[in-house]
Amino acid sequence: MEIKTHDKLFINGQWVKSTGTETIDVINSTTEEVMGRIPEGTADDVNAAVAAAKTAFESWSTTSVESRRRYLQLIADKLAAKKEEIAALVAAEVGMPLPLATAVQAGMPAMVMGSYAELLNSFQFEETIGKALVVKEPVGVVGCITPWNFPLHQVICKIAPALAAGCTVVLKPSEVAPLTSFVLAEIVADIGLPAGVFNLVTGYGPVVGEAIAAHPDVDMVSFTGSTRAGKRVSELAANTIKKVSLELGGKSANVILDDADFDKAVKSGVGACYFNSGQTCSALTRMLVPRSRYDEAVAIAKKTAEGFTVGDPLGGAAKLGPLVSATQRERVVGYIKKGIEEGATLVCGGAEMPEGLTKGYFVRPTVFANVNNKMTIAQEEIFGPVLSIIPYEDEDDAVRIANDTIYGLAGGVWSGDAERAKRVARRLRTGQVEINGGKFNPLVPFGGYKQSGNGRELGKYGLEEFLEVKAMLM
Repeated sequence: MEIKTHDKLFINGQWVKSTGTETIDVINSTTEEVMGRIPEGTADDVNAAVAAAKTAFESWSTTSVESRRRYLQLIADKLAAKKEEIAALVAAEVGMPLPLATAVQAGMPAMVMGSYAELLNSFQFEETIGKALVVKEPVGVVGCITPWNFPLHQVICKIAPALAAGCTVVLKPSEVAPLTSFVLAEIVADIGLPAGVFNLVTGYGPVVGEAIAAHPDVDMVSFTGSTRAGKRVSELAANTIKKVSLELGGKSANVILDDADFDKAVKSGVGACYFNSGQTCSALTRMLVPRSRYDEAVAIAKKTAEGFTVGDPLGGAAKLGPLVSATQRERVVGYIKKGIEEGATLVCGGAEMPEGLTKGYFVRPTVFANVNNKMTIAQEEIFGPVLSIIPYEDEDDAVRIANDTIYGLAGGVWSGDAERAKRVARRLRTGQVEINGGKFNPLVPFGGYKQSGNGRELGKYGLEEFLEVKAMLM
């Protein structure tokens, strides 16, 4: 793949040079070679982007809903048309196998953008309560700071509802996987979105991200990333009392009840842990199974995990590609070693490179048994293909273990009785629960309890995050 060099930022409807002189290399996670370069933006670049967004807000916030809907649909159509380009970039950056990247990393952004265009046909921005008129208005200039694991999807989950609401945006994508954000900026320029409505500033979190979070003219920050970084964003934003929406880490439990179809539930559960090589905040990384059927579950998980072939995401055969970076691989391998040190049983996988691979940030698909919920691998977010299988005594014990974490992003429940599954799901302190393998729905809210964040993305719930409420008393 040729090196994609981007030497300009997108500010106020124009491609402009950064005020800094440095660049950031984007690394191919399979070959470990440079695949792109982007500007290392500065706080001054953020100031220029925020100023442009603030000026543009006056007119964009008062455009008709129909006008905003048309722009969103145009972006959705252009994203769909560039599906192959987007998928190839993400497969190389992040490591998701190309067929999956095409469906998920490229398919979901177009779908979500289109869903907000559709939502604007029916969303009620006003209601009458007695003699009062209650109106929902755009919050203002929004700073969007996004992660590398679903690089374009997470961007669209923020800018689609922000633009739909009438907000203007300053985007800082992850410097690890930023290239699809330039594709988006090219689309924005191509469709003629008014200048300043969307601005792109690339760079490092401690410089560009912090400048956005602290900026007095940014009215809201929407951040997705680690809980540690989310706390820093909150600290900086607190000085100006701006609105903050956070989608952070997870350590989600997959509760398999004793009456479940174990073959189906465990196989699905392994896949739900390993999706995107485990680089998913909502990954179901703790599998909770009844002690009476524990050995059965471990055997199924071992066989399933050993079927996850590892290799080049562009090669067409691998189920798992590499992790995103050397740093990430070292982190995940460190957790695997920690699990062994703390006494968990390594069922399959391990810290060594997968057989036949000498280059790329690959990790063996790993399963641990005899895990207790106090172990590091059961409490901390690993962000790699590492599954912990934890036994429980009864339903109450399963719920206790599932909730025994600082996180509360997602979860799963499997049962032969759907009503029983729903009863257990109601007891889980998480923002989302998959029941018997329930599928992704772009119209339902996504977000977490506890230290998994605050606020919600997707659907009408995501749109409402970017709105202020005003009461006009008659």
